[in-house]
This record gives sequence, C-alpha cells and structure tokens, in this order.
Amino acid sequence: METVGISPSEYLLRELRRRRTSAGLTQAQLGERVFCSDSQVSAIETGAKPPTLAYLTAVDGALGTEDYFATLWNELVKGDAAPIWLREWIEIEREATALRWYEHAFVPGLLQTEGYARATFRAARVPTSELDQRVAARMERQAVLARDPGPQLFVVLDEMVVRRACGDARVMAEQLEHLMTCAEQPHIQLHIVPTSAGMYSGLAGAFILADLPDGSRAGYVDNQLAAQIVEQPAGIASLGLSWDAVRGGALPLGMTLDILKEAAKTWT
Repeated sequence: METVGISPSEYLLRELRRRRTSAGLTQAQLGERVFCSDSQVSAIETGAKPPTLAYLTAVDGALGTEDYFATLWNELVKGDAAPIWLREWIEIEREATALRWYEHAFVPGLLQTEGYARATFRAARVPTSELDQRVAARMERQAVLARDPGPQLFVVLDEMVVRRACGDARVMAEQLEHLMTCAEQPHIQLHIVPTSAGMYSGLAGAFILADLPDGSRAGYVDNQLAAQIVEQPAGIASLGLSWDAVRGGALPLGMTLDILKEAAKTWT
C-alpha cells in the first residue's frame, strides 16, 4: 500500500508538541508563557486551529528555540494551506478501493481541470498568494486515479453543476469535454440528476463515501461552517442511504452523456 508522507504543517505541529514536552511544560504552562489559554494551545497542537507567525515567535521565546518555529513557518509551512482534516481525508482517498462522490455545486476535485480548479478557489476567495499552490495540490490529488490498480470512482452530479458558470465559457467548455472523456473510462462511472427531478434529498449537501481495503468505510461531508470525516457506523449508514437515493434519481450513462454534450455546446 502506498504511504503518504507528512506535510510541512503536520511536521510543525509534531515539533510544537515534541519541543514543549522536552521542555517539561504542559499546555497550560506554555499558554501562560505565550499569553494563551491551554485550550488555544491544544487547538493549535492538534490542528484544529491554525498557528500564526506571532504565536510561533512567542513559542520560540518561551522555549528558547531562537527562530526555529518562525523559520519553519516562513520557509516551509505558510504555503501549505491544507488543514489537518483534509490531509487525513487525502490519505483515505489514496487508500480507497472505491469512491462514491455526490456533488450538487461543483465538479468533484478528482475530475476538475486546472482552469476549473482555479476558478473554484477564486470563488472561495482564496488569497492570490496561495492560489497556485492550492491548484497544484488539487491536481496532484488526481494521481490517485492513475494508480494501478486504481479505485473505482462513482460520481453523481446535479445537472446545475454543468449549467452554472465556474470561470469563463472557455473554462466550462474544457471542463465538460474532460468530464465526457472521464465518463468513458472503465474505472469511472458518471451520472447526472436532471433538473427535471425537482427538489430531492441530495440538495442538502455534497458527500463522499470511501471503501477501504480492510472492508471498512469512511465518509466525508462539508458545509460553509465545517468539514468532517465520518467513521461512526450510524453516520456511514446514513450516507449509504443518501447515496442510494441520489444514485436512484440519476440518469443512465447514455442520457448523462447527452446532457454533457448539449451543455458543452452552450459554452462554445
């Protein structure tokens, strides 16, 4: 099985915990020295809250590590924007034997073109200084589809995903052409829920289900306030029912390709 190296951000968090422990300090004691509560120190060390350069500079002073953490931040970490939960999901994604992915707003990241990915990050107001790095990271994730053996990818999209502009017409035309190419690959199944379906349960939110080599499953859900990995049996069962519902309302491949071809013409 392919192993995934830790990111610069995860290395920083490990070093924060290791250096604090080596100094014989609890989180509360470090918090007193850097004028933070122990809960804030804990949130930073576990990745729930991102560190700031000011915090890391204060930690350097408290631990006597000169500019160690500030240097890690400036030279390695500040461009590594992916939060801890996303890096954990990427590991799951790379190990998965099958992925079931429903989207009602965007093309799934594994099927995005570079231009479309850039447009989604711009829509999310990602700072210009981080844009290239975020796009490159998304493109790198797509390598999982070239793995041998690769995962089976089952995708259900709401029709509005291919009708709503994301970037300019050129970006959309390129993206739809790419979707049609992907849909013809044996390890990818793509289906669309047509607008004629009206309101349906999938509009409550996007989600992913991953089948893992040991027979277990993991899920991923997000919204504007939070994103989380789901591993509890009740949550997985609920997502399984949601998948059955959206897949049941989706068109077969031939009709899906017809919609993609017709939509592509509107962007040229």
